Amino acid sequence: MSWLVTGGAGYIGSHVVRALGDVGIPAVVVDNLSTGHRRFVRDDVPYVDGDILDTDLLERTMREHDVHGVIHLAGFKAAGVSVDVPLVAYTQNVTGTVSVLEAMQRVGAGSMVFSSSAACYGATDVDLVTEALTPAPESPYGETKLIGEWLMRDQATATGLKHTSLRYFNVVGSGAEDLFDDSAHNLFPLIFNALLEGRTPKIYGDDYPTPDGTCVRDYVHVADLAAAHAVAARHLENGEPLEPVYNLGSGSGSSVQEIMDAVREVSGIDFEPEVIPRRPGDPPRIVADGKLAARDLDWRMRHDLHDMVESAWTSRQYAAGLDA
Repeated sequence: MSWLVTGGAGYIGSHVVRALGDVGIPAVVVDNLSTGHRRFVRDDVPYVDGDILDTDLLERTMREHDVHGVIHLAGFKAAGVSVDVPLVAYTQNVTGTVSVLEAMQRVGAGSMVFSSSAACYGATDVDLVTEALTPAPESPYGETKLIGEWLMRDQATATGLKHTSLRYFNVVGSGAEDLFDDSAHNLFPLIFNALLEGRTPKIYGDDYPTPDGTCVRDYVHVADLAAAHAVAARHLENGEPLEPVYNLGSGSGSSVQEIMDAVREVSGIDFEPEVIPRRPGDPPRIVADGKLAARDLDWRMRHDLHDMVESAWTSRQYAAGLDA
């Protein structure tokens, strides 16, 4: 019995595949490599090059590898860009999820862990975001993730699907030097790339009502996140009940200035970030309460901010060596 990981060649997905292996759950990967890397998937893990919109391919893969559950990570994830290309976001994230669920129904795969997002909440005005907060997404991306949760809920009513959604906040770091984040939209790669190209990293505003004036965000280590997926899969596989939604957050958060300070220390590159005007709509603080996940998914922050930056920097250096 295997678990299918859609998007398993991506930054987060590849960590999830390795976390499954660590607890003895066989995995098979489907990925079209639009943002992933084939080398992220180890040779002993079955890999299928394909798109989640291809329902027949998903069905064949599930039958061939005796898939009983799916961890669904594949999709379009750039929240800001989704405003300009909403149809792309909806096709990949909504139509794509329908395709995955359809293939699961055809083969009788009855469990699903869904990669959701803090973008479901939108810009909040609370100090600590809990799962009880009413979702109010402010981008097509956030809307598509919320719709994905609804699709699973309705499929559970119709077919008995066992499911849970994990709402991520800011995922950083690396669990292995050969797995790195190269997204053009994420903070750590943006800082690293600026430094390596001789540019000055930027901070958007330092006059927020926070301890150092810069925005506070919730950063979690990708290896901790991946481990929670594996625990969720095991619970569903064993028929143990889970909540429909869990936040995966730190409960405390870090400021952008703290991130910059940690990067300066770890990299050994002496720099002073350039402070430029605020971006419209950036809230001062977004931090999640992860107590439910701690109770049910063994969720905990096993890595501090220094670990996050150091592991991310190490993997970035490894990636630079591959490109040299």
